[in-house]
Amino acid sequence: MVVLKPRAATPELAINTLTGTWSLAEQTPENFTMIVVYRGLHCPKCRDYLKELSRLADDFIAKGVSIIALSSDTQERAQQASTDWAIENLTMGYGLTPEQSQAWGLHRSAGRGLTSIGIEEPAEFTEPGFFLVRPDGTLYWSNISTMPFARPHFREVLGAVDFAINKNYPARGELI
Repeated sequence: MVVLKPRAATPELAINTLTGTWSLAEQTPENFTMIVVYRGLHCPKCRDYLKELSRLADDFIAKGVSIIALSSDTQERAQQASTDWAIENLTMGYGLTPEQSQAWGLHRSAGRGLTSIGIEEPAEFTEPGFFLVRPDGTLYWSNISTMPFARPHFREVLGAVDFAINKNYPARGELI
């Protein structure tokens, strides 16, 4: 399993989105690129999580943070999530591959049928991850999970971004 280290270069990430292609190398945020990996259309926790992020997107943008939400879902499922969840102001990526997931240290799961909301899980999918990447492509913050529960709360992340910017707080966790 790959473990990404803060202050080190992140792997390349190029992915299809509902509005075209997206590449981490082409991002030019003032402060950070936020990469939010969600489980997919089948996940009710992801729906609530992305709706919260969508509500706060303008606040992140005002702090110099660009955002992409992505999953291993197909284009059709990503479009359905965007539409059904009323996600209008986030870049929605799809088709995250097992190799990309592995390069970013993300966990993968096998589908187990219908979820509590009656949507079939894909045969395989990537579990949640959260990354803040500096404009130079180095990792600032990550949070990797094996479950849909207990992810960073975006309102708290906003406060942390303020603190990091205002105090020039270094990325932590860089030691082996």
